[in-house]
Amino acid sequence: MPEPLPELLPESLVVIDRVGKSFGANRVLKEVSLTVGKGEVVTLIGPSGCGKTTLLRCVNFLETYDSGAISIEGETVGIRIGADGRRTARPDREVAAMRARVGMVFQSYNLFPHLTVLDNLTVAPIKVRGLPLRQAREKAMALLERVGLSEKAAQYPAALSGGQQQRVAIARTLAMEPHLILLDEVTSALDPELVGEVLDVVQSLAADGMTMMIVTHEMQFAREVSSRVAFMAAGEIVELASPADLFGSPKSDRLRSFLGRYQAAHRI
Repeated sequence: MPEPLPELLPESLVVIDRVGKSFGANRVLKEVSLTVGKGEVVTLIGPSGCGKTTLLRCVNFLETYDSGAISIEGETVGIRIGADGRRTARPDREVAAMRARVGMVFQSYNLFPHLTVLDNLTVAPIKVRGLPLRQAREKAMALLERVGLSEKAAQYPAALSGGQQQRVAIARTLAMEPHLILLDEVTSALDPELVGEVLDVVQSLAADGMTMMIVTHEMQFAREVSSRVAFMAAGEIVELASPADLFGSPKSDRLRSFLGRYQAAHRI
């Protein structure tokens, strides 16, 4: 069943309203509706291929969506919808301005290999926001201190571990002072012993009130960090609840089966 119209939360920052997306004949998102309130952390879980990452990419308009609407701070993402319902593409400059307010952290880090850690953090604030070099560097060093990597400022990404590179990627996102951060499987490429250091940083952001949408396969992390958790399957949100309710009292057979397979695979 498609999700009903999203209930607007107090100070809703993101409103996803019956969004559909297809790749050819494959319907990846089926009228998905979801809201994210300011300061909330909403985590998307579910089996691979269920549409989690596609939904996240639609929020940042890295993927166009075919139907419905996504709004961030009251502004539709990527499109304008006229009074007659007609959809027109927003100019590139408007899409770029929206993306400047929405940070995205990928599983593959996407750091610039030819730049030092410090320069990775300063290039966008200087070029996009016009921040003076000295101010950008001071801010970057404060962010590296926050993620525990100030001593790595002069090194290049290749000299860092995967966990360190991911923490740099998070700091680089914070350097643009985003209103919303999207995190797509930020621990999936890491060795198990490096996962904790990245999750600690994300938890600290949540504690500070940063609004985030997170795609993860780390169920314990989702339980600890989330305001609400959405379970997706076959392009739909099947259940949406607090972590205690969703993990403690799953209502659908699909969620019970998913959690059972996860517990068996991790011997929980």
